[in-house]
Amino acid sequence: MSQSDIFFDHKHIWHPYSSMVNPLPCYSVISAKGVYLKLKNGKNIIDGMSSWWSTIHGYNHPILNKSLKKQIRKMSHVMFGGITHPSAILLCRKLLKLTPKKLDCVFLSDSGSIAIEVAIKMLIQYWEALGQKRTQILTIKNGYHGDTFSAMSISDPNNSMHKIYNKFLPKNLFAETPTSSFHKEWNSIDIQSFKKIIEKKSKKIAGVILEPIVQGVGGMNFYHPTYLKEIKKLCKAYSIPLVFDEIATGFGRTGKFFAFQHANVIPDILCLGKAMTGGTITLAATLTSRNIAHTISSSKVSCFMHGPTYMGNPLACAVANANIKILEKNEWKKQVINIEKQLCQSLLPLIHHPRVVDVRVLGAIGVVECFHFVNMALIQKFFVKNGVWIRPFKKIIYIVPPYIISMNCLKKLINVIEKSLDNDTLFNVENI
Repeated sequence: MSQSDIFFDHKHIWHPYSSMVNPLPCYSVISAKGVYLKLKNGKNIIDGMSSWWSTIHGYNHPILNKSLKKQIRKMSHVMFGGITHPSAILLCRKLLKLTPKKLDCVFLSDSGSIAIEVAIKMLIQYWEALGQKRTQILTIKNGYHGDTFSAMSISDPNNSMHKIYNKFLPKNLFAETPTSSFHKEWNSIDIQSFKKIIEKKSKKIAGVILEPIVQGVGGMNFYHPTYLKEIKKLCKAYSIPLVFDEIATGFGRTGKFFAFQHANVIPDILCLGKAMTGGTITLAATLTSRNIAHTISSSKVSCFMHGPTYMGNPLACAVANANIKILEKNEWKKQVINIEKQLCQSLLPLIHHPRVVDVRVLGAIGVVECFHFVNMALIQKFFVKNGVWIRPFKKIIYIVPPYIISMNCLKKLINVIEKSLDNDTLFNVENI
Protein backbone atom coordinates (compact mmCIF):
# COMPACT_ATOMS: atom_id res chain seq x y z
CA MET A 1 0.00 0.00 0.00
CA SER A 2 1.65 3.19 -1.22
CA GLN A 3 1.41 6.75 0.06
CA SER A 4 -0.57 7.47 -3.09
CA ASP A 5 -3.13 4.86 -2.01
CA ILE A 6 -3.45 6.50 1.41
CA PHE A 7 -3.96 9.91 -0.18
CA PHE A 8 -6.59 8.50 -2.55
CA ASP A 9 -8.43 6.89 0.35
CA HIS A 10 -8.39 10.13 2.34
CA LYS A 11 -9.69 12.16 -0.60
CA HIS A 12 -12.20 9.82 -2.24
CA ILE A 13 -13.36 7.01 0.07
CA TRP A 14 -16.16 7.72 2.53
CA HIS A 15 -15.71 5.49 5.59
CA PRO A 16 -18.56 4.60 7.99
CA TYR A 17 -19.68 7.24 10.48
CA SER A 18 -17.07 9.66 9.19
CA SER A 19 -16.79 13.03 7.45
CA MET A 20 -15.35 13.82 4.03
CA VAL A 21 -14.42 17.31 5.28
CA ASN A 22 -12.89 16.46 8.63
CA PRO A 23 -12.45 12.67 8.63
CA LEU A 24 -11.28 10.62 11.56
CA PRO A 25 -7.81 9.07 11.23
CA CYS A 26 -7.81 5.91 9.13
CA TYR A 27 -5.20 3.22 9.77
CA SER A 28 -3.90 1.03 6.93
CA VAL A 29 -4.17 -2.71 7.57
CA ILE A 30 -2.26 -4.90 5.11
CA SER A 31 -3.01 -8.32 6.63
CA ALA A 32 -4.55 -10.02 9.65
CA LYS A 33 -4.00 -13.31 11.45
CA GLY A 34 -5.39 -14.66 14.70
CA VAL A 35 -6.16 -11.67 16.92
CA TYR A 36 -3.65 -9.38 15.21
CA LEU A 37 -4.06 -6.68 12.59
CA LYS A 38 -0.84 -5.85 10.74
CA LEU A 39 -0.48 -2.17 9.88
CA LYS A 40 1.28 -0.68 6.87
CA ASN A 41 4.27 0.22 9.05
CA GLY A 42 4.68 -3.44 10.05
CA LYS A 43 3.24 -3.03 13.54
CA ASN A 44 0.88 -5.73 14.84
CA ILE A 45 -2.01 -4.57 17.01
CA ILE A 46 -4.45 -6.68 19.02
CA ASP A 47 -8.02 -6.49 17.75
CA GLY A 48 -10.39 -5.95 20.67
CA MET A 49 -13.46 -5.46 18.47
CA SER A 50 -13.63 -8.68 16.40
CA SER A 51 -14.30 -6.39 13.45
CA TRP A 52 -17.57 -5.21 15.01
CA TRP A 53 -18.49 -8.45 16.80
CA SER A 54 -17.98 -10.75 13.81
CA THR A 55 -14.50 -12.34 13.71
CA ILE A 56 -15.06 -14.72 16.62
CA HIS A 57 -12.41 -17.29 15.61
CA GLY A 58 -9.81 -14.72 14.63
CA TYR A 59 -8.50 -13.79 11.19
CA ASN A 60 -7.25 -16.09 8.45
CA HIS A 61 -8.69 -19.19 10.10
CA PRO A 62 -7.55 -22.23 8.08
CA ILE A 63 -10.89 -24.05 8.26
CA LEU A 64 -12.83 -21.01 7.10
CA ASN A 65 -10.31 -20.31 4.34
CA LYS A 66 -10.48 -23.92 3.17
CA SER A 67 -14.26 -23.78 2.91
CA LEU A 68 -14.04 -20.73 0.66
CA LYS A 69 -11.44 -22.34 -1.62
CA LYS A 70 -13.54 -25.49 -1.92
CA GLN A 71 -16.70 -23.55 -2.75
CA ILE A 72 -15.12 -21.16 -5.24
CA ARG A 73 -13.99 -24.09 -7.39
CA LYS A 74 -17.69 -24.88 -7.89
CA MET A 75 -19.25 -21.39 -8.08
CA SER A 76 -18.89 -18.08 -6.30
CA HIS A 77 -22.45 -16.93 -6.86
CA VAL A 78 -25.78 -17.89 -8.38
CA MET A 79 -29.11 -16.10 -8.09
CA PHE A 80 -31.42 -17.51 -5.41
CA GLY A 81 -34.67 -16.76 -7.25
CA GLY A 82 -35.89 -20.08 -8.64
CA ILE A 83 -32.52 -21.71 -7.90
CA THR A 84 -31.09 -23.41 -4.83
CA HIS A 85 -27.71 -24.97 -3.99
CA PRO A 86 -26.19 -27.38 -1.43
CA SER A 87 -24.40 -24.77 0.71
CA ALA A 88 -27.61 -22.80 1.32
CA ILE A 89 -29.60 -25.94 2.10
CA LEU A 90 -26.97 -27.16 4.56
CA LEU A 91 -26.79 -23.76 6.25
CA CYS A 92 -30.55 -23.56 6.71
CA ARG A 93 -30.55 -27.11 8.11
CA LYS A 94 -27.88 -26.07 10.61
CA LEU A 95 -29.69 -22.87 11.61
CA LEU A 96 -32.94 -24.73 12.24
CA LYS A 97 -31.07 -27.32 14.29
CA LEU A 98 -29.46 -24.58 16.43
CA THR A 99 -32.65 -22.61 17.06
CA PRO A 100 -35.98 -23.48 18.77
CA LYS A 101 -38.33 -25.81 16.88
CA LYS A 102 -40.90 -23.04 16.56
CA LEU A 103 -38.59 -21.26 14.11
CA ASP A 104 -39.15 -23.31 11.00
CA CYS A 105 -38.51 -21.08 7.96
CA VAL A 106 -35.31 -19.23 6.99
CA PHE A 107 -34.94 -16.13 4.82
CA LEU A 108 -31.32 -15.36 3.93
CA SER A 109 -30.06 -11.83 3.26
CA ASP A 110 -26.82 -9.92 3.01
CA SER A 111 -26.55 -7.79 6.18
CA GLY A 112 -27.94 -7.36 9.67
CA SER A 113 -29.84 -4.20 8.77
CA ILE A 114 -31.56 -6.05 5.93
CA ALA A 115 -32.42 -8.95 8.26
CA ILE A 116 -34.28 -6.39 10.39
CA GLU A 117 -35.96 -4.89 7.31
CA VAL A 118 -37.09 -8.39 6.37
CA ALA A 119 -38.50 -8.99 9.86
CA ILE A 120 -40.49 -5.74 9.77
CA LYS A 121 -41.82 -6.51 6.29
CA MET A 122 -42.83 -9.98 7.50
CA LEU A 123 -44.78 -8.41 10.37
CA ILE A 124 -46.57 -5.94 8.10
CA GLN A 125 -47.41 -8.60 5.49
CA TYR A 126 -48.57 -10.97 8.24
CA TRP A 127 -51.18 -8.51 9.53
CA GLU A 128 -52.10 -7.45 6.00
CA ALA A 129 -52.85 -11.11 5.25
CA LEU A 130 -55.10 -11.21 8.31
CA GLY A 131 -56.96 -8.14 7.09
CA GLN A 132 -55.57 -5.77 9.71
CA LYS A 133 -53.63 -2.57 9.01
CA ARG A 134 -50.99 -2.84 11.71
CA THR A 135 -47.77 -1.02 10.93
CA GLN A 136 -46.28 0.20 14.22
CA ILE A 137 -43.43 -1.56 16.00
CA LEU A 138 -43.05 -1.48 19.78
CA THR A 139 -39.52 -1.51 21.15
CA ILE A 140 -37.49 0.07 23.97
CA LYS A 141 -35.32 3.14 24.13
CA ASN A 142 -31.52 2.97 23.77
CA GLY A 143 -31.76 0.29 21.12
CA TYR A 144 -29.86 -0.02 17.85
CA HIS A 145 -31.01 -2.20 14.95
CA GLY A 146 -29.14 -0.93 11.89
CA ASP A 147 -28.81 1.97 9.48
CA THR A 148 -31.56 1.40 6.90
CA PHE A 149 -34.77 3.41 7.27
CA SER A 150 -36.93 0.74 8.93
CA ALA A 151 -34.03 -0.28 11.17
CA MET A 152 -33.40 3.36 12.12
CA SER A 153 -37.10 3.82 12.90
CA ILE A 154 -36.88 1.30 15.75
CA SER A 155 -33.52 2.51 17.06
CA ASP A 156 -33.54 5.07 19.86
CA PRO A 157 -35.26 8.21 18.48
CA ASN A 158 -33.44 10.74 20.66
CA ASN A 159 -30.16 9.20 21.76
CA SER A 160 -28.79 7.68 18.58
CA MET A 161 -26.72 8.56 15.55
CA HIS A 162 -29.95 8.61 13.54
CA LYS A 163 -31.61 11.59 15.20
CA ILE A 164 -31.10 13.74 12.09
CA TYR A 165 -33.47 11.45 10.15
CA ASN A 166 -36.29 11.36 12.73
CA LYS A 167 -38.79 13.50 10.85
CA PHE A 168 -38.49 11.23 7.80
CA LEU A 169 -38.85 7.90 9.60
CA PRO A 170 -41.97 5.82 10.33
CA LYS A 171 -43.32 6.65 13.79
CA ASN A 172 -42.95 3.69 16.10
CA LEU A 173 -43.52 3.15 19.81
CA PHE A 174 -40.81 3.27 22.48
CA ALA A 175 -41.05 2.04 26.06
CA GLU A 176 -38.56 3.10 28.70
CA THR A 177 -35.33 1.14 28.93
CA PRO A 178 -35.38 -1.38 31.80
CA THR A 179 -33.18 -0.29 34.69
CA SER A 180 -32.80 -3.72 36.31
CA SER A 181 -29.37 -4.83 35.17
CA PHE A 182 -28.46 -8.41 34.31
CA HIS A 183 -26.62 -9.21 37.54
CA LYS A 184 -28.87 -7.26 39.94
CA GLU A 185 -32.33 -7.80 41.44
CA TRP A 186 -35.37 -7.59 39.19
CA ASN A 187 -37.64 -4.59 39.76
CA SER A 188 -41.18 -5.14 38.45
CA ILE A 189 -41.62 -1.41 37.83
CA ASP A 190 -39.42 -1.88 34.73
CA ILE A 191 -42.24 -3.53 32.77
CA GLN A 192 -44.85 -0.85 33.49
CA SER A 193 -43.93 1.53 30.65
CA PHE A 194 -44.03 -1.30 28.11
CA LYS A 195 -47.25 -2.67 29.60
CA LYS A 196 -49.06 0.67 29.37
CA ILE A 197 -48.17 1.09 25.70
CA ILE A 198 -49.14 -2.43 24.66
CA GLU A 199 -52.44 -2.19 26.56
CA LYS A 200 -53.31 1.13 24.91
CA LYS A 201 -51.99 0.51 21.38
CA SER A 202 -52.29 -3.26 20.93
CA LYS A 203 -54.58 -3.01 17.88
CA LYS A 204 -52.00 -0.91 16.03
CA ILE A 205 -48.89 -2.89 16.96
CA ALA A 206 -47.55 -5.20 14.25
CA GLY A 207 -44.81 -6.63 16.44
CA VAL A 208 -42.32 -6.15 19.25
CA ILE A 209 -38.62 -6.01 18.35
CA LEU A 210 -35.86 -6.16 20.97
CA GLU A 211 -32.17 -6.82 21.34
CA PRO A 212 -32.39 -9.58 23.96
CA ILE A 213 -30.40 -8.94 27.16
CA VAL A 214 -27.68 -6.79 25.53
CA GLN A 215 -28.38 -3.44 23.90
CA GLY A 216 -25.47 -2.75 21.57
CA VAL A 217 -24.49 0.61 20.15
CA GLY A 218 -27.44 2.25 21.91
CA GLY A 219 -25.45 2.17 25.15
CA MET A 220 -24.18 -1.37 25.83
CA ASN A 221 -26.78 -1.96 28.55
CA PHE A 222 -27.25 -5.47 29.96
CA TYR A 223 -30.80 -5.85 31.29
CA HIS A 224 -32.45 -8.48 33.48
CA PRO A 225 -33.69 -11.74 31.88
CA THR A 226 -37.01 -11.40 33.71
CA TYR A 227 -37.78 -8.41 31.52
CA LEU A 228 -37.82 -10.67 28.46
CA LYS A 229 -40.09 -13.14 30.25
CA GLU A 230 -42.55 -10.36 31.08
CA ILE A 231 -42.43 -9.08 27.50
CA LYS A 232 -43.20 -12.57 26.20
CA LYS A 233 -46.23 -12.84 28.51
CA LEU A 234 -47.63 -9.55 27.23
CA CYS A 235 -46.99 -10.44 23.59
CA LYS A 236 -48.76 -13.75 24.09
CA ALA A 237 -51.70 -12.10 25.86
CA TYR A 238 -52.24 -9.68 22.98
CA SER A 239 -51.25 -12.11 20.17
CA ILE A 240 -48.43 -9.84 19.02
CA PRO A 241 -45.36 -11.45 17.37
CA LEU A 242 -42.07 -11.08 19.23
CA VAL A 243 -38.86 -10.47 17.27
CA PHE A 244 -35.36 -10.83 18.70
CA ASP A 245 -32.42 -9.03 17.10
CA GLU A 246 -29.49 -11.36 17.82
CA ILE A 247 -27.30 -9.91 15.07
CA ALA A 248 -24.62 -8.81 17.55
CA THR A 249 -25.19 -11.31 20.36
CA GLY A 250 -25.79 -14.55 18.46
CA PHE A 251 -23.27 -17.40 18.21
CA GLY A 252 -22.00 -17.36 21.78
CA ARG A 253 -21.02 -13.77 22.57
CA THR A 254 -22.96 -13.53 25.87
CA GLY A 255 -22.00 -16.98 27.16
CA LYS A 256 -25.12 -18.61 25.72
CA PHE A 257 -25.34 -19.54 22.05
CA PHE A 258 -28.17 -17.02 21.78
CA ALA A 259 -28.79 -14.25 24.31
CA PHE A 260 -32.50 -15.09 24.58
CA GLN A 261 -31.50 -18.40 26.16
CA HIS A 262 -30.61 -16.49 29.35
CA ALA A 263 -34.37 -16.00 29.80
CA ASN A 264 -35.61 -19.24 28.19
CA VAL A 265 -37.92 -17.19 25.97
CA ILE A 266 -38.60 -18.15 22.35
CA PRO A 267 -39.30 -15.46 19.73
CA ASP A 268 -41.62 -15.66 16.73
CA ILE A 269 -38.94 -14.16 14.48
CA LEU A 270 -35.16 -14.24 14.97
CA CYS A 271 -32.58 -12.07 13.18
CA LEU A 272 -28.98 -13.27 12.87
CA GLY A 273 -25.84 -11.89 11.23
CA LYS A 274 -22.31 -10.64 12.05
CA ALA A 275 -20.62 -13.76 13.52
CA MET A 276 -22.60 -16.17 11.32
CA THR A 277 -19.69 -16.42 8.86
CA GLY A 278 -16.98 -15.95 11.47
CA GLY A 279 -16.40 -12.44 10.16
CA THR A 280 -15.43 -13.62 6.68
CA ILE A 281 -18.21 -12.52 4.30
CA THR A 282 -21.40 -10.56 4.92
CA LEU A 283 -24.45 -12.77 5.49
CA ALA A 284 -27.59 -12.59 7.60
CA ALA A 285 -30.76 -14.56 8.21
CA THR A 286 -34.29 -13.96 9.43
CA LEU A 287 -35.95 -17.05 10.87
CA THR A 288 -39.69 -17.22 11.46
CA SER A 289 -42.47 -19.57 12.50
CA ARG A 290 -44.45 -21.75 10.14
CA ASN A 291 -47.59 -19.85 11.18
CA ILE A 292 -46.22 -16.46 10.08
CA ALA A 293 -44.75 -17.88 6.87
CA HIS A 294 -47.96 -19.69 5.92
CA THR A 295 -50.18 -16.72 6.77
CA ILE A 296 -48.13 -14.46 4.49
CA SER A 297 -47.97 -17.10 1.75
CA SER A 298 -51.73 -17.76 1.86
CA SER A 299 -52.67 -14.10 1.35
CA LYS A 300 -53.79 -12.41 -1.87
CA VAL A 301 -50.18 -11.45 -2.61
CA SER A 302 -49.26 -15.13 -1.98
CA CYS A 303 -45.54 -14.51 -1.56
CA PHE A 304 -43.10 -12.55 0.57
CA MET A 305 -42.00 -9.45 -1.32
CA HIS A 306 -38.25 -9.30 -0.82
CA GLY A 307 -35.27 -10.67 -2.74
CA PRO A 308 -31.68 -9.42 -2.40
CA THR A 309 -29.38 -9.97 -5.39
CA TYR A 310 -26.78 -11.74 -3.25
CA MET A 311 -29.31 -13.70 -1.20
CA GLY A 312 -27.96 -17.15 -0.33
CA ASN A 313 -24.53 -16.40 -1.81
CA PRO A 314 -22.73 -19.78 -2.06
CA LEU A 315 -19.40 -18.49 -0.73
CA ALA A 316 -21.08 -16.89 2.29
CA CYS A 317 -23.18 -19.99 2.97
CA ALA A 318 -20.16 -22.28 2.67
CA VAL A 319 -18.07 -20.32 5.14
CA ALA A 320 -21.06 -20.00 7.49
CA ASN A 321 -21.34 -23.79 7.49
CA ALA A 322 -17.64 -24.08 8.33
CA ASN A 323 -18.02 -21.48 11.07
CA ILE A 324 -20.94 -23.34 12.65
CA LYS A 325 -18.98 -26.61 12.42
CA ILE A 326 -16.23 -24.99 14.51
CA LEU A 327 -18.81 -23.78 17.03
CA GLU A 328 -20.39 -27.24 17.21
CA LYS A 329 -17.17 -28.53 18.79
CA ASN A 330 -18.20 -26.37 21.79
CA GLU A 331 -14.73 -24.98 22.45
CA TRP A 332 -16.33 -21.51 22.33
CA LYS A 333 -18.01 -22.14 25.70
CA LYS A 334 -14.73 -22.52 27.57
CA GLN A 335 -13.18 -19.67 25.58
CA VAL A 336 -15.99 -17.27 26.48
CA ILE A 337 -15.97 -18.39 30.13
CA ASN A 338 -12.23 -17.68 30.33
CA ILE A 339 -12.68 -14.25 28.74
CA GLU A 340 -15.48 -13.42 31.16
CA LYS A 341 -13.38 -14.49 34.16
CA GLN A 342 -10.48 -12.30 33.05
CA LEU A 343 -12.79 -9.35 32.40
CA CYS A 344 -14.33 -9.75 35.86
CA GLN A 345 -10.90 -9.98 37.45
CA SER A 346 -9.20 -7.10 35.63
CA LEU A 347 -11.83 -4.85 34.04
CA LEU A 348 -14.48 -4.69 36.79
CA PRO A 349 -12.08 -3.02 39.29
CA LEU A 350 -11.95 0.01 36.98
CA ILE A 351 -15.31 0.97 38.51
CA HIS A 352 -13.26 2.73 41.20
CA HIS A 353 -11.56 5.04 38.70
CA PRO A 354 -12.80 8.64 39.10
CA ARG A 355 -13.53 8.89 35.37
CA VAL A 356 -15.78 5.82 35.35
CA VAL A 357 -19.56 5.67 35.84
CA ASP A 358 -19.96 1.92 35.48
CA VAL A 359 -18.24 -1.26 34.32
CA ARG A 360 -20.24 -4.14 32.87
CA VAL A 361 -19.22 -7.67 31.91
CA LEU A 362 -21.23 -10.44 30.29
CA GLY A 363 -19.67 -13.35 28.42
CA ALA A 364 -17.04 -12.00 26.03
CA ILE A 365 -18.25 -8.39 26.34
CA GLY A 366 -16.53 -5.81 28.53
CA VAL A 367 -17.85 -2.26 28.89
CA VAL A 368 -16.44 0.82 30.62
CA GLU A 369 -18.89 3.72 30.77
CA CYS A 370 -17.26 7.09 31.44
CA PHE A 371 -18.55 10.44 32.71
CA HIS A 372 -17.24 12.25 29.64
CA PHE A 373 -17.33 11.70 25.89
CA VAL A 374 -14.15 10.29 24.39
CA ASN A 375 -12.19 12.37 21.88
CA MET A 376 -12.49 9.81 19.12
CA ALA A 377 -9.53 10.89 17.01
CA LEU A 378 -7.13 11.17 19.94
CA ILE A 379 -8.18 8.05 21.81
CA GLN A 380 -8.03 5.94 18.64
CA LYS A 381 -4.49 7.18 18.02
CA PHE A 382 -3.61 6.42 21.64
CA PHE A 383 -4.90 2.85 21.39
CA VAL A 384 -3.01 2.16 18.15
CA LYS A 385 0.19 3.62 19.59
CA ASN A 386 -0.20 1.24 22.53
CA GLY A 387 -0.70 -1.79 20.30
CA VAL A 388 -4.47 -2.37 20.44
CA TRP A 389 -7.51 -1.75 18.26
CA ILE A 390 -10.46 -0.50 20.30
CA ARG A 391 -13.17 1.71 18.83
CA PRO A 392 -15.20 3.52 21.52
CA PHE A 393 -18.31 5.62 20.98
CA LYS A 394 -19.72 8.53 22.99
CA LYS A 395 -18.90 7.75 26.65
CA ILE A 396 -18.44 4.03 26.11
CA ILE A 397 -15.15 2.14 25.83
CA TYR A 398 -15.91 -1.51 25.15
CA ILE A 399 -14.24 -4.67 23.91
CA VAL A 400 -15.69 -7.74 22.22
CA PRO A 401 -12.53 -9.74 21.44
CA PRO A 402 -12.25 -12.88 19.31
CA TYR A 403 -13.01 -16.00 21.35
CA ILE A 404 -9.51 -17.33 20.61
CA ILE A 405 -7.75 -14.44 22.34
CA SER A 406 -5.01 -15.41 24.82
CA MET A 407 -5.22 -14.14 28.38
CA ASN A 408 -2.03 -12.14 27.86
CA CYS A 409 -3.53 -10.33 24.89
CA LEU A 410 -6.76 -9.74 26.79
CA LYS A 411 -4.81 -8.35 29.74
CA LYS A 412 -3.05 -5.97 27.38
CA LEU A 413 -6.38 -4.70 26.05
CA ILE A 414 -7.57 -4.07 29.61
CA ASN A 415 -4.29 -2.45 30.68
CA VAL A 416 -4.41 -0.03 27.75
CA ILE A 417 -8.02 0.87 28.59
CA GLU A 418 -6.95 1.59 32.17
CA LYS A 419 -4.04 3.66 30.91
CA SER A 420 -6.37 5.69 28.68
CA LEU A 421 -8.55 6.60 31.66
CA ASP A 422 -5.60 8.40 33.24
CA ASN A 423 -5.12 10.65 30.21
CA ASP A 424 -7.30 13.79 30.35
CA THR A 425 -6.54 14.76 26.76
CA LEU A 426 -8.42 11.71 25.46
CA PHE A 427 -11.75 12.91 26.84
CA ASN A 428 -13.93 15.91 26.06
CA VAL A 429 -14.37 16.98 29.66
CA GLU A 430 -16.60 19.92 28.71
CA ASN A 431 -19.25 17.49 27.37
CA ILE A 432 -21.04 15.57 30.09
